[in-house]
This record gives sequence, structure tokens and C-alpha cells, in this order.
Amino acid sequence: MNPDARVRTGWAWLLASALTASAALASGAIAPVAPAGAAAGPGDVDVVQRAGGVVHPLSLEVQALDANGVPLLSTGSPTGYTPAQIRAYLGLTGTGAGQTIAIVVAYNHPNIAADLATFDTTFGLPAPASFKKVGQSGSTATFPATDAGWALETSLDVEWAHAIAPGAGILLVEATSSSFSNLDTAIAYAAKQSAVTVISNSWGATEFSGETTLDSYCKQSAKLCVFSSGDNGNPATYPSTSPYVLSVGGTTLQLSSDNSGTVLGETAWSGSGGGSSLYETKPAYQNAVNTSTKRGAPDVSFDGNPATGFAVYDSVPYAGQSGWFQMGGTSAGAPQWSGIVAAANQLRKAAGKTVLAAYTSSRVFQAHTAIYGAASGLSDVTTGTNGACGSICTAAPGYDFVTGRGSPRRGIDIALKNAA
Repeated sequence: MNPDARVRTGWAWLLASALTASAALASGAIAPVAPAGAAAGPGDVDVVQRAGGVVHPLSLEVQALDANGVPLLSTGSPTGYTPAQIRAYLGLTGTGAGQTIAIVVAYNHPNIAADLATFDTTFGLPAPASFKKVGQSGSTATFPATDAGWALETSLDVEWAHAIAPGAGILLVEATSSSFSNLDTAIAYAAKQSAVTVISNSWGATEFSGETTLDSYCKQSAKLCVFSSGDNGNPATYPSTSPYVLSVGGTTLQLSSDNSGTVLGETAWSGSGGGSSLYETKPAYQNAVNTSTKRGAPDVSFDGNPATGFAVYDSVPYAGQSGWFQMGGTSAGAPQWSGIVAAANQLRKAAGKTVLAAYTSSRVFQAHTAIYGAASGLSDVTTGTNGACGSICTAAPGYDFVTGRGSPRRGIDIALKNAA
């Protein structure tokens, strides 16, 4: 079956309910949902998805409710984790200097350069080494239509990839639509750019028969695709189930309120996409940790609960609101893990090593082998669940189908630098 047709069919119920929710949100008839594992409060709302394509797993923390019960999603000043807090938490040695992170999204964000500049000024970050926005085939003359939900996603991806690897360049590739064909065209363009070493993707769809024919887009010998695993628990979404991508699940990460980066606690987030693939064969790097014959997802995790989410600036009005949003979802983990990989690649190049790649002739599944073999820089997440389907949906000691090998900790870029 054509994968784009499969997406339209498989996600029809979600998209229809999302559009209904959008109208309800505008009228104040929808109540926010409090995320599992979060303190009591207004809760969060999922970002409405544009019909006819893949979805981007993104949720917004509700700041307050107005007199009519309408969720207020944005504020005039930042809320949520800041770059200083997350950089202290990760303790990265590298900044991503000499690397370029490609970010693949759908539709156009007309103000992204200015929004990134606002983010940088607010948090005292330098401008990226380079910033370029192109269409899915590299055009800078014309761009796709604007979509408010995807603009939120773009702001999150660009701002937080930069926050984690402030020395790296950013290449934003905007697909014409959220179809697989257009997004894969954007990946193919990014993969051809020699400066790009990691490609961030915060989108996916239900698995479908024939998905393995699309795996080749991320079977790269000098790049690594990073994908969010989805926000609907078991199962994970494709392409995060491809053996050639780094799949990122979600947690609830509690950090101290100062900039020390001290971890107060971390559990699996209820929305974290994960499980055993329906169609992808188990890759060698999971032989020691996965008893299934199919590829397990995710590989790693990152904070995804919007209640412990990230400050993001977006000037494109969403539900009539713009400014500072607190964002979560596994969408937040893909760009930040991409920043970690860029930092590690900087150190690897300085040490005379090749960058972490998806698949090379000499080191098959090089990046994954490095991550699964890391003896430091990862913290095992052992509690929490993403559904009511028994052990497969429950975090446990060692690898699991909710948080993978675990979440990053100080020294992760050094650990990946030291890998073969």
C-alpha cells in the first residue's frame, strides 16, 4: 500500500478528533488533560495536527484557564526548562562546532530566523555558526504554505537543537506537505549536504506494510537520522522503528530549580512511544537486550512530559496565541539528542575519528553500537509505564520498550567520542 494513503487512513480518527478538539479549544469547551507523573495543575493539550499526513508528537503545557475555562497556552515570558538548566544537566564538553544539524519539518515557518534570534537573546546564546532555511529540494526562492501547528514544532526543533549544540550550524529543510513522499525528499536533500552529520525528525505515523522500502532514506554512511518515537504509548511510530534511525522516547525529568543540573528524579512518561515493530527485523545491536525477533523502540529517551517541558518562543499564532510556550512530547527529545550527537561528533573529529553514522561498510550500525555499548553517560529509567499492556509497556532495569537504554547524563558526548 502507498504509505501516504496508509497514513491518511490509519490516522483519520486521530485527525478528525484533533480538528474537533481545535474547535472546542477555541470555544473553551475542551478541558486540558493532566499528564501522568506531573504535579496537579491545569494540565496539557496536544497540538492539533494538519489532516493528510504524518503527525508531529507535540504537547503544550497549559499555563492557566481563563474565566470561560479556555486553556491559556502562551505567556509573555519563558516558562519551563531553560538552555542553562539543560546544558548543566547534560554537562556536555562539545558545542557542536564544525557540525551542521539538519532539521526536517513540514510546511513553512515564516518567522523562524527572527524567533530563534529572540530565543538566543533571551537566554544569552550566540547565534548558530550558520542558519539556512530551504524547501524540500533546496530552494530558497519559494517555501510551502504556513501551518500553525507545524510552526510550533519548527520553533521547538530549531531552538532546542541550537540550545544543546550552540556551536553547530542549522539547516532547516521544509517539506511541501506532511506526506511521506515530501518529507523523505527533504531527508534525501539533507543527506546530500556534506556538512550535515545528523538529521533531526520529530514526526511519524502508524506502521504500515511496505515501510521497509523507505528505510533506505536513513541508511546513511556519514549521517545519523534521529526520530521521536511518538506520544501515544505502545506501539511506537514509523520511521522511529527503522533500524537505521535513533529512536527517542519520553520521560518525566525533575531537575533542581537552579542551574546546577541536579536530577531529582526521572520516570517513564505515559505518552512515550515504544514497543516491538510489526515489520522491522531486530538489528544486531539489540541482540543482547531484546528477546523479540523484531526491532524494539525506542533506543534512548529524553524529557517529554510537557509539565516538565521546555521554554520555546513562537510568533506564529496558534489557537490565537503566540509568544512563549512550554512544550513537551517526544518531539522535544529528537532535536536535543541531535544536539548531543553533534557535540559528540565534534569531539570525534578532533580525535581523528569518523562521525557517528547509521550504517557503514566497516562498522555496521556504528552509532547504535556506540550507544548500546556506552558504559557511562546514560541513566537507566526503571519506573513508569506508557500503557496497560503488561511488561512491554513498563520501564524496568536494563533496556525496555518505553525508555530504551535510558536518558542522557553528564559525559554522554565523551562516552560517544570514546566509542569505536
